[in-house]
Amino acid sequence: MSTEHDWITTPVTADLLRGCLDLEPTARGLLPHRLPARARRQIPDTQLTVAEAQPSGVRLAFRTRATAIELDTLPTKRVYQGFPAPADGVYDLLVDGRLAARTTVPGGNTRVITDMVAQTSELREGPAGTARFTDLPAGEKDIEIWLPHAEVTELIALRTDAPVEPAPDRGRRVWLHHGSSISHGSNAAHPTAIWPALAAVRGGVELVNLGFSGGALLDPFTARAMRDTPADLISLKIGINVVNADVMRLRAFGPAVHGFLDTIREGHPATPLLVVSPILCPVQEDTPGPLAPDLADGTLRFKATGDPAERAAGRLTLTVIRDELARIVGQRAVDDPNLHHLDGRDLYGEQDYAEFPLPDEVHPDPAGHRRIGENFARRVFGDGGPFATGRGEANHSLG
Repeated sequence: MSTEHDWITTPVTADLLRGCLDLEPTARGLLPHRLPARARRQIPDTQLTVAEAQPSGVRLAFRTRATAIELDTLPTKRVYQGFPAPADGVYDLLVDGRLAARTTVPGGNTRVITDMVAQTSELREGPAGTARFTDLPAGEKDIEIWLPHAEVTELIALRTDAPVEPAPDRGRRVWLHHGSSISHGSNAAHPTAIWPALAAVRGGVELVNLGFSGGALLDPFTARAMRDTPADLISLKIGINVVNADVMRLRAFGPAVHGFLDTIREGHPATPLLVVSPILCPVQEDTPGPLAPDLADGTLRFKATGDPAERAAGRLTLTVIRDELARIVGQRAVDDPNLHHLDGRDLYGEQDYAEFPLPDEVHPDPAGHRRIGENFARRVFGDGGPFATGRGEANHSLG
């Protein structure tokens, strides 16, 4: 720890955090979770267990005159056996809503994925570290520290050279979003550059991001968590994980979507609710899953391994899912004027793919995230969109 300042240590408590639904005490501090304990007890696989604990969209938010800030954390980095270790996760610091500094915390635990398909892993323990920010502007200011979106992060201690207090409520609407690894932020360069964070800034809203890598599978426990979470706006990006995990057929998919929506509506009967179908993903457009890693040229890419001929028997593809989601939303919107639909190809379609191809055939690169965020903000938060401030008549289909 640096000794250049007269440090004030402030306990990290729930009123200093945004974007998480639960805080778990650990041996060293607190672990933010994006699903509550009740839901976590029902998670059936390691993939979602890890994903929900990765703090995508989670940030500390406080007001202070401090010009120097230190945050002690214990990161857990994920490494695929046989591949180089990824870069350390990035911490973004915002001053009055503007990105002012970035840093990383080296070291920490390492979770080595020994089998990508079975998701078996081993945990190697390591030391805690410190995210340091110095030379910040003088005077009172709102500070946000966005945690690494794909790196499990235990919070140990917050130190500043001036007192802190929780950030005041600015009256912004709360946007609760659920989606897959693309919403989680796969391949984004830093936590405020994931597409939901970019869209939230443009929409002037507070983000709660329930984007789970590999985990958008219409799980009832996720629907219940969303039902019980206060929100002014809700969106669901549904489909790609259902296809690439090959977890159900068309007969089961429709009722599962209805059930997910029914559960959310139990807690949010009139909240604007947007259902978004998958963005363009050529390898899965007309080929069923499961998805499998492809290491043919030494670079990690993904390929669909199903038989397109089996679509007639109910095997799901992105094309099938888009049609079914449009049908379901159209049917329900007759009695639910606040339910809306958006074709995901309006966020990232053929033209976008031509400009910003998917590096691994599934996930967008940083420029792709920016494009998706811009398109979402324009179509959803912009004039006439379902999340526009003071919007008038319902517009049930944007795609």
